[in-house]
Amino acid sequence: MVMAGPCAVESKEQMFASADAVVAAGAAMLRGGAYKPRTSPKSFQGLGPMGLQLLDEASARTGLPVVTEVLDPRDVERVAQHAAMLQVGSRNMQNFPLLREVGRQRLPVLLKRGAAATVDELLFAAEYITNEGNGNVILCERGIRSFDTATRYVLDLAVVPLLRERSDLPIVVDPSHGTGRASLVRPMALAAAAAGADGLLIEVHAEPHKALCDGMQALLPTDFAQMMVDLRRLLPMLGRRLVRPGVSGHGASANGTISDEFIAP
Repeated sequence: MVMAGPCAVESKEQMFASADAVVAAGAAMLRGGAYKPRTSPKSFQGLGPMGLQLLDEASARTGLPVVTEVLDPRDVERVAQHAAMLQVGSRNMQNFPLLREVGRQRLPVLLKRGAAATVDELLFAAEYITNEGNGNVILCERGIRSFDTATRYVLDLAVVPLLRERSDLPIVVDPSHGTGRASLVRPMALAAAAAGADGLLIEVHAEPHKALCDGMQALLPTDFAQMMVDLRRLLPMLGRRLVRPGVSGHGASANGTISDEFIAP
């Protein structure tokens, strides 16, 4: 399953252009951040409720369900009204009140590994969610911090088969954040698929040079379309296929659905 879209929702024009591109290329879900945790308080923090509304409109336009990040336990109910999947970002992997709150929801939760988190810490974080009754947790590898600045993070693909040994939860890889460089996203996405990942989280922006957040790692629509072609060629060699979930209406939890093949039993 491929989830794709811009890092942040910036405007209707930007969101629609990205959404049109990813659905045309065959993505199964639409990603976009209405709330953005940023290292600097001066950086773009997202459009908040307006961003959620634009995600609704983009979802209605394309028929794709939405995955978007929630930062604050107090916002979980609001964000859940606009999403088919809730994302807990790397900075919040050990925000235990937030983990408990998303665990009380019925929506799937995409849990990103922290930049300095061990595998054990990631699995314990997932347990905080499942202990509240929500077993639909998806683990996301998005790179860990190291001494080397050649890439934004070190994308730990060995963790995919390792997590497969230790957990029954689905595993997603985010090569966009994991490398921080658009030129590296496609080869690492294919490598993640070969390693056995269940899904990919890919940043796509129609004008990356104008992006308000992480433009250097966003694929152009044409490059994303080529990546999807390459995935369709690769996956059958591995005995697998690209998933397109059935969707009815927009991506809100009342309408959008996620494929049973992707959700943990």
